[in-house]
Amino acid sequence: MNHNTPTSRRRADTIRETLEQMIITGAFADGERLDETRLSERFSVSRTPLREALQMLAASGLLELRPRRGAYVRHPGIIELVQMFEVMAELEAMCGRLAARRLTDGDLADLRALASACEDALKTGDADAYYRENERFHTRLYAASGNGFLATEAHRLQKRLQPFRRMQLRVRGRMAQSMAEHQRILDALERGDAAAAQSELQNHISVQGEKFNDLMAHYDRSAMRKTG
Repeated sequence: MNHNTPTSRRRADTIRETLEQMIITGAFADGERLDETRLSERFSVSRTPLREALQMLAASGLLELRPRRGAYVRHPGIIELVQMFEVMAELEAMCGRLAARRLTDGDLADLRALASACEDALKTGDADAYYRENERFHTRLYAASGNGFLATEAHRLQKRLQPFRRMQLRVRGRMAQSMAEHQRILDALERGDAAAAQSELQNHISVQGEKFNDLMAHYDRSAMRKTG
């Protein structure tokens, strides 16, 4: 029997988002083993959607799945996190540069619609909704690069950084800043300005200066809540 139904996937996504937030806000300590039975009871679900959620978290690097031993929480170190953002910024910059040269009117219309959905979420102050639309915007941009291999690699790293990109949006004022950056990216794409699109995306993703300090402050504060 195939348990991977749309309902099961939605439950898995909901569980994954909740556990993701619990991990990065310090509800689970680094190296802690997750009790599947207890989690199944907590979320009132069978093992199937729970295990799907654990697989997704393992893919993002927040869990380590050990055969016959279970799932263990893994908090990425600061150096690893910065290195991943550094590579992500370069991949997205390349996507932007290629997209500015290759995107179609349909690509541009899709990106405008997704940016508009981000703006709607910004107006309501819904960080989770903003992140979901933001993720779709970036995924569509990868496709617009016209390079399938690059799009796959960018999407894979995007998934690994998902909890931390979501965390950034919780910094006060970051959603509005992100939306303004999206508009500049769109403007560069519409002009077909490959250099500007590359630069805007690199700045959008890089965690340098104040953005780095804000992210690390939230990450450090979250990590200390378990013991604080």
